Amino acid sequence: MQAFAYSNPAAVADAARAAAVPGAKLLAGGQSLLAAMKLGLAAPEALIDLAAVAELNGISVAGGVVKIGAMTTHADVAASAEVAAAIPALADMAGKIGDRQVRNRGTIGGSLANNDPAACYPAAVLGLGATVHTDRRNIAADDFFTGLYETALAEGEVITAVSFPIPEKAGWQKFKQPASRFSLVGVFVSKGSQGVRVAVTGAGACVFRASGLEAKLAGNWSAGALAGATVSADGLNTDLHGSAAYRAALIPVLAGRAVS
Repeated sequence: MQAFAYSNPAAVADAARAAAVPGAKLLAGGQSLLAAMKLGLAAPEALIDLAAVAELNGISVAGGVVKIGAMTTHADVAASAEVAAAIPALADMAGKIGDRQVRNRGTIGGSLANNDPAACYPAAVLGLGATVHTDRRNIAADDFFTGLYETALAEGEVITAVSFPIPEKAGWQKFKQPASRFSLVGVFVSKGSQGVRVAVTGAGACVFRASGLEAKLAGNWSAGALAGATVSADGLNTDLHGSAAYRAALIPVLAGRAVS
């Protein structure tokens, strides 16, 4: 691993200033960035560790919204009685990310900023119509994920929290790759103030909404409504774990299970 400068600011404003320097990278849980650095796939000149920024931690529920600080770990979301009561599917999803080590180090903000095409949290954010808060603005889920490992974040912009509207119903199903525990396909469904939403991860270059399945569920919220439903394999991933056609076939099956 190459040499780099290191800082651990205690405030968001200080972190944002440090992150604005060319060659600097923000460090959240480090579950993706540090691995990439070890493999020589990333070589930041400076790391800004967010672990000491207390304002980025915590969970609150008020006004029909669950708000989670960007540095809150997957394990803390999974263990939160407030999250489990308000959005059980979100707590369930967080509890099934990776393994114990990953859940105790990985953070929601880090996962979203990295936007791995097979990560779980992007599906929950898009599937619930959440809002990503940064030090500069609020970004709707539909506008946040822009491509393979790409988001709407500007250089040096810091995710501070994510707000999830509490739905009437929600569910999560994941068909995982057994070694990495990433999603070959993961589907998050919800029904609430934003209508019906079906978000898919693991199948494409980026998390996306399955509009055809949403239309069927809007008319009849039941697993039966998806019987015989199909999703096009065009543009989906093919790799050693599964073909595009295989992933396309999984999507309506997992969506039906999530609804159930």
